[in-house]
Amino acid sequence: MSEPAHSRLDLPAGYRVGEWTLTGRIGAGSWGVVYAAESADGTQAAVKFLPTHLLPPGQRASMEQLVRREVRFSLETDHPHVVSTREVLTVRDPGRPEIDGVTALVMDRAEHSLQELLAARRSSGEGPPALPEAARVLAGAGAGLAHIHGRGWVHGDLKPGNVLLAPDGEVWLGDFGLTVELDGTHAYVPPLGSLDHVPPEWWSEREGGRSTVRPTADIWAFGVLAHQVLTGGLHPFPGSTARARALGAQAYARGGAPLRLDNTIPDGWRELIADCLRPDHASRAALDAAALAERTRELENSCAADARSGRYEGPAAGRFLGARVPAGRRTPGRGRRRLSIVAAAVTVPVVAAAVSVALLLADEEEGASPGGGPGAASAQSGALPADSDVPRDLRPVIEDAARQCAEEEVTPAFLAAMLKAESGFDADARRPESNEYGIAMWTPSVFKGWAKDGDKDGDKSYMSPPDAIAAMSNFVCWLDQKYKKEGMDEDLPGLMAAGYRTSSRTVLQAGGVPERVRPHVQRVERYLEEYTR
Repeated sequence: MSEPAHSRLDLPAGYRVGEWTLTGRIGAGSWGVVYAAESADGTQAAVKFLPTHLLPPGQRASMEQLVRREVRFSLETDHPHVVSTREVLTVRDPGRPEIDGVTALVMDRAEHSLQELLAARRSSGEGPPALPEAARVLAGAGAGLAHIHGRGWVHGDLKPGNVLLAPDGEVWLGDFGLTVELDGTHAYVPPLGSLDHVPPEWWSEREGGRSTVRPTADIWAFGVLAHQVLTGGLHPFPGSTARARALGAQAYARGGAPLRLDNTIPDGWRELIADCLRPDHASRAALDAAALAERTRELENSCAADARSGRYEGPAAGRFLGARVPAGRRTPGRGRRRLSIVAAAVTVPVVAAAVSVALLLADEEEGASPGGGPGAASAQSGALPADSDVPRDLRPVIEDAARQCAEEEVTPAFLAAMLKAESGFDADARRPESNEYGIAMWTPSVFKGWAKDGDKDGDKSYMSPPDAIAAMSNFVCWLDQKYKKEGMDEDLPGLMAAGYRTSSRTVLQAGGVPERVRPHVQRVERYLEEYTR
């Protein structure tokens, strides 16, 4: 694999970008890099590089077209819920070929992306899973989307990483690398994007190196986004990778699986998400972005009213309030728009940057979607009793793993019962004679197919309890769904325990729990009863 173009853009603090001084690197995608910057008066900005001239010729033409489109969109769009572009620069610095000729966008700097907040909230385990002020965030995103659609454009890559939260509480849509202007009812873009946020038809409407995109693609993506915001990052379709979640969405669109939304989502939001996630373009077209924005505003106001009236009490009180953070709303003309060419100075190199376009399917990597696990919904029943023998340090791990599955049978209590029956909660358990190891007694070769990085350390090991437990949840979630699809709806905990000990095929062929694993299954069921008393 060739070296990413942005890997050669290593700029120190103090580097100047026009009138902006770089203060540090923020992050990078597949081929774009983002730096924080400030002006002489202390104004903060984000400077983003897209070194398209360093790409292979086959990619360069299409990416340069996306950059030109993004520049035009950024210069033309001015809305309180769309990130503001201050300047567009073209660098001329022959002494540094890696940046000479780079197109740059200097944009308002956000404090966080929604993806960062969701990931931090899940990893900390604090409070209820939904993002505080979830309703306000979704209302802002809906308003921004309605503005974009109203001007004849489609965002094309709506996801938590592209919803930005400003220091003063404003909500901005950002990253317009795949934003495209409609030609009639649709447009075409290269087949790029976040696999688990594109609609099911995206996969069948690709040809000639491009994909069809319509406004309904953004409506679908908003439904996924809303589910994530209201559940602390859980995706509405099962799968441990972005591709697996996309396959789950396709199965739903073909009628092979029902739409299962987290049961903690309030009814109004639940109905809106279901409308956004209708299985095909035609049925989804009944909801346009203007109507979506109006419904999100109404739900935001309703949530705030319910909170003031005391309808939400206890842990739920902070979940859907939508209370506004005082913020000076930007008005049209809020930022200077300038298109210019910057020449490199002799003593202080001058560089420029542009927004990172699509991550070239980078979201296919596991863990790319915040909280994206094997399922969409948190298991709300089956909580672990406080006086149970489940080790305290494992409880948050087990509870988090259970939240990754949409199926109501995959609860913390069920996973705990499985672990006790498999290993007695022994992280160092080993059965070399049967090639099974760790707290979940994984066979190493089987673990690879279901592995998850449960402890977020960049590695996946069957001897790591968080990884092993997350993978167990992933697998039994799939078993649950498979048995339901086959019409085996009775004794699902027992069937899952049997399938985990043998295989789904063995259970299906036996028409239930095979006799040879019945004693093991009975232990799981006994422990499950203890943990759900």
